[in-house]
Amino acid sequence: MAEPSCCAPSPAACCTLAITGDDQVRLVTMLKALGNPIRFEILKYLVTHPGCITGDIVDHLPIAQATVSQHLKVLRSAGWVVGNVSGPSRCYCLDAENVRWFRTQVETIF
Repeated sequence: MAEPSCCAPSPAACCTLAITGDDQVRLVTMLKALGNPIRFEILKYLVTHPGCITGDIVDHLPIAQATVSQHLKVLRSAGWVVGNVSGPSRCYCLDAENVRWFRTQVETIF
């Protein structure tokens, strides 16, 4: 019987997981936030519609406004988005600094 490919001699490592401490917690938190399909869809929407208000996001998704607000809260806590009050509404956009940080970490790891 042939040995499974995962047990065969491996080539040299292609990447590193040299991340620890607070940076690791931050990265895992950001990745977890994206693990939900609705939150991922919100992030996709914000990439193409910067500075939109909550109502725009609600209109784009097949879920209630309260549920959208909960997902936005998770994305804010994870550092993906920031929200500014604009009259009676809240305007959301990607947190450019945190997105840059995320990209750097992913490039370093992979």
